Amino acid sequence: MSESAAPLPNGLQQPLERFYEYLRSEKGLSLHTQRNYKQQLETMAGHLAQLGLKEWQQVDAGWVRQLASKGMREGMKPSSLATRLSSLRSFFDFMMLRGEMSANPAKGVSAPRKKRPLPKNLDVDEVGQLLEVNEDDPLAIRDRAMMELMYGAGLRLAELVSINVKDVGLSSGEIRVVGKGDKERKVPFTGMAAEWVSKWLRVRPSLANSDELGLFVSKLGVRISHRNVQKRMAEWGQKQAVASHISPHKLRHSFATHMLESSNNLRAVQELLGHENISTTQIYTHLDFQHLAEVYDQAHPRAKKKGSDQ
Repeated sequence: MSESAAPLPNGLQQPLERFYEYLRSEKGLSLHTQRNYKQQLETMAGHLAQLGLKEWQQVDAGWVRQLASKGMREGMKPSSLATRLSSLRSFFDFMMLRGEMSANPAKGVSAPRKKRPLPKNLDVDEVGQLLEVNEDDPLAIRDRAMMELMYGAGLRLAELVSINVKDVGLSSGEIRVVGKGDKERKVPFTGMAAEWVSKWLRVRPSLANSDELGLFVSKLGVRISHRNVQKRMAEWGQKQAVASHISPHKLRHSFATHMLESSNNLRAVQELLGHENISTTQIYTHLDFQHLAEVYDQAHPRAKKKGSDQ
């Protein structure tokens, strides 16, 4: 219920009751969401009543920001604050639908974004330690080929698993992969990745069913599963005594980080990773703004100082 022990003014309470009925009968929201919305709206209505407001029409964007700030001061999680603002936006949309308000004051107010934790990466020595797999067993050859390819080409787990034999171009040094949104791209793979994929292709017939198209197969002869890849990589991490937990995503992130450290070319790494937006690639970087600014100053034609050597 609301923060105030006194009942809410009719101008605040009655529109809420109509909104709750609308949620139940027409909106089709889950009971959980309905309860969350009601709890957040009652709390905010109580706070507004304490501050002397008598009806929702008195609320403007400044009041909405104050409600959000109050939640932040109370230590609300960003996700809870987002729910609070979402409930308010939905309620004001309802008021506009009924012609009781002309604009939605919560429309332009957004909750602070949740911080996305940076994925951890392996250092170059740890990668070297992990990939020192020299066993002749076909499964070990397969596993090293998978790890070399994930680190060598920066693939997503789903991309690795979906590769077919016909997608591998050993002579061209390219592999065709299907990324998010069914978007195809060709990724270069050379060096150790190409060497171990080639070794795997030589022993693959001893494991794969004759009609199996997938490049990497399990000991049952069918395309390997996501879970199996994750399990095998974690096991190799332990077997090779690597301090970090090994996962497919960690190899992809290590590829991105090491490529950026060597090349400082964010656009190229964006292309290699198959990211649609460069902002996604930036999450994978440890480059600071100062470095990016220096790259810009050196590279952009209109950033160069007048009189400097061309």
